[in-house]
Amino acid sequence: MQLQQLQILRELGALGSVTAVAEALRVTPSAVSQQLAALQRGVRAPLTRKQGRTLVLTPAGEALAEAGAAALEAMAAARTAVEEFETAEGGEVTVSGFLSAAQALFGPLIRELGSGPDVPAIRFTDEDVAQSEFPALTARYDLVLAHRMEHSPPWPKTGIRVVTLAAEPLDVALAPDHPLAKRSSLYPADVVGERWVTSRAGYSPDDVLRTISAVTNRPAEIVHRINDYGVAASVIATGDVIGVLPRYTSAVADTVVRRPLQYVSTNRMIDLLARPENLRRRAVRLVADALVRVMGELTG
Repeated sequence: MQLQQLQILRELGALGSVTAVAEALRVTPSAVSQQLAALQRGVRAPLTRKQGRTLVLTPAGEALAEAGAAALEAMAAARTAVEEFETAEGGEVTVSGFLSAAQALFGPLIRELGSGPDVPAIRFTDEDVAQSEFPALTARYDLVLAHRMEHSPPWPKTGIRVVTLAAEPLDVALAPDHPLAKRSSLYPADVVGERWVTSRAGYSPDDVLRTISAVTNRPAEIVHRINDYGVAASVIATGDVIGVLPRYTSAVADTVVRRPLQYVSTNRMIDLLARPENLRRRAVRLVADALVRVMGELTG
């Protein structure tokens, strides 16, 4: 049974004719008759009967119309509840972020939102997963900060909305006294022969290093695999290895220097992923808009 069919049955009992129902619902009499016929096919007892030139409800039809009215009322109440939920101020919003984004954005986001009864309560979690695993996190969190390399496949289009926050370059990171630090930019051939610290497979720095190896047709010597950029930077600062660090979201002060890499696509996209139904909530949209502003300030 469909709600529209139950509504038509109820209106037939109240208005007394197919023509009157069609005028009230702004449809054709033929459409009313078709819906009544479809409803009748779903039940054994006759729902209507001819009374002269009009169509009236049988006792079974009256019983179903009464139950249908209750169903229509319940659906209207449900819609109202959803509308109130979606437009409610405050509330709780869960946000997941990969480590470098969490470090760079979570604190500024709290300051950007400020405080007050209308401000959502934010619940942060750090989830440092491989690129392919980010979409699944939208089942557990209202908003998911995710990253992917610019040249990699896009996020799934079904069931997920994407808000792009930034295209963040990944730079070669070196100790300040490293010979290559004197250059303003670097090329794959300049760095492929160095000793490296990179991330585990499936994460951005390793993608860049594999690209460097591919374009130079030379293997890179990987000494360490460290996902935490702060730890990687401390190793790079010793001068024993070089690495790749994000330009905006890895705060390493003056312990290392960064140099852009030429002739290789090093941009990683920082995106906000969410289920469409979550973005209908006013509180979630408020936090998403604040993240856009915070990232804009960070990238300058």
